[in-house]
Amino acid sequence: MSVLPVAPPAASAEDPGPLGTLATAARRVGTMCLVELQRLRHDRSELVTRAVQPALWLLVFGQVFTRIHAIPTGDTPYLDFLAPGILAQSALFIAIFYGIQIIWERDAGVLSKLLVTPTPRMALVTAKAFAAGVRAVAQAVVVLLLALVLGVALSPNPLHWLGVVVALLLGSAFFCCLSITIAGLVLSRDRLMGIGQAITMPLFFASNALYPVELMPGWLQVINHVNPLSYEVEALRGLLIGTPARLWLGFAVLVLAAAAMITIASSLLPRLVRG
Repeated sequence: MSVLPVAPPAASAEDPGPLGTLATAARRVGTMCLVELQRLRHDRSELVTRAVQPALWLLVFGQVFTRIHAIPTGDTPYLDFLAPGILAQSALFIAIFYGIQIIWERDAGVLSKLLVTPTPRMALVTAKAFAAGVRAVAQAVVVLLLALVLGVALSPNPLHWLGVVVALLLGSAFFCCLSITIAGLVLSRDRLMGIGQAITMPLFFASNALYPVELMPGWLQVINHVNPLSYEVEALRGLLIGTPARLWLGFAVLVLAAAAMITIASSLLPRLVRG
């Protein structure tokens, strides 16, 4: 008596394949990004209050130094030179304390519940990075409107503005994940706040946000060349006011830095929960 062969199970039922895996991961990242966007809807007033500090930099520091010509910027007015740097600074200040939020989620038990779901750790971190970028872009609108009122000559090219959004998203992603990485190492809200405050201003002053690289002493130029904020500022400056910029290098550095920091922050999430 012959036995009918049993058909093997469909491969697609067990193994979705690389494209299916990528699609599933993309959907989960998108879902977590939507969750973060829902949270931002309740913090709209914070976007305005956070814009006060960059507004003061433009109104006070920018206009005073423009009048006294203390920092040579060639044919570019100092206020025009400064505006992209303050834009990057405001994004930095938003993103660098995102680790505090994830510690709050750990203390509330939310993070441990998320980690036992099928959602990849990288999706959780990417969503936080995306939320930091959205906050930075929203605040950038306020800063750029003020810059226009003050007479800063900004590029009218819509492609340049799209590049500004991408640069802000990538820069914010890097610093947000740097903050999450520090949170995963120190495990304490107080320690994270102390370290965040200790590194924020050095990152800012060791970049080209306030003055040209040529004016820096040699040792500071070395730090500037390894500071991701400097590449973000250079890209923003080239896109917004048309100064010479190595856009391809700036975006390559920002993409690699953001991807590396997302990976590192994702690997430290379980340690944060155990701590």
